[in-house]
Amino acid sequence: MTTVGVLGLQGDFAAHLAALSGAGIGARRVMRPCDLDGLGGLIIPGGESTTLLMLLEAGGFMDELVAFLRRGGALLGTCAGAILLARAVTHPAQPSLGLIDIEVERNAYGRQKESFEQAHGDLAPGGLEGGPGPAGAPPEHMEMIFIRAPRIRACGPSVKVLASREGEPVLVSQGRVMACTFHPELTRDRRVHRAFAALADRRSTAGAGS
Repeated sequence: MTTVGVLGLQGDFAAHLAALSGAGIGARRVMRPCDLDGLGGLIIPGGESTTLLMLLEAGGFMDELVAFLRRGGALLGTCAGAILLARAVTHPAQPSLGLIDIEVERNAYGRQKESFEQAHGDLAPGGLEGGPGPAGAPPEHMEMIFIRAPRIRACGPSVKVLASREGEPVLVSQGRVMACTFHPELTRDRRVHRAFAALADRRSTAGAGS
């Protein structure tokens, strides 16, 4: 299986590295654009989206992430990472990479003390396996942790909802891009990391909208 990188500029990158390693997936920290060489996928972790955006710009990552996707790499953004990958960001507005056709509202659950939630959401039948699942199959449950989480307010027509909570999308994909508003690295469930590693392993020359 391919090696997955974790952007290690700011945020909870160490938890993602531990989650990948615990799932038997090759992983390494990415500090510079040249560290993307040889990777099948990159995780942009949670943290502070404004700070991450400034660090990406200062480190020369903005164009390199787009190029990484175009040459067949896969991207997963969790929490703040999902904000950076989105097409549009509100509350307040800020620039983003526009690599997945979703509109995201920042800090939609309120302040950190109010926004920490440990709950269960529903995986779409067959969602993380890439297929539709058996007809009429009930959704699988997944533990989800939300910390100052964004909300996905709108999805484009080619975006697939892989998991939801109370009818609201919390894990979505489009082509070789995944966005997740919760923190899968903070639970023992490794299905999101395994699904992303499988996506990264299927190298392609297609872009995000394929």
